[in-house]
Amino acid sequence: MAPVGGSSEHDVVEKQVKEIIQDLYQVMVQIQTYGTAGVPTAGVLEQQMIDVSSSLQKIHASTSTVPSNQPKVKLPSIPPELFKYVDSGRNPDIYTREFVELTRRGNQLMKGKEEAFGSFRDVLAQEMVKGMPECKEDVRRILEETGGRGGLVDG
Repeated sequence: MAPVGGSSEHDVVEKQVKEIIQDLYQVMVQIQTYGTAGVPTAGVLEQQMIDVSSSLQKIHASTSTVPSNQPKVKLPSIPPELFKYVDSGRNPDIYTREFVELTRRGNQLMKGKEEAFGSFRDVLAQEMVKGMPECKEDVRRILEETGGRGGLVDG
């Protein structure tokens, strides 16, 4: 993924996110071994939760308040549909592939509609000139302004 905004601000946020992930991993380890090590782990678990809290506060502060001479770090927005997709245990790469295919299909449909309307425009222009020859110049001007070929009405 390409960095959003300045690379140094993005790197700081990325580092803070990595720290949060590490802190959460440490919490998971402490929870799994809670009381089984034979030593009191409540204090260690409490410290890990404090570390997670401070890491979250740090990343919130760095993405919300920025000195006036620097632009705010704009994190990429992730569509809610992608969160639902991943929460249901599916691969986000498949979501991206399906999205690209859906977009491609929609683009092909729109291109087909555009070509159909263009053909209709050209046929309508020819028939209008046949039926009302006095409007030939107006029809030619309209064809040229709408992307058609004005020469269609000459023959």
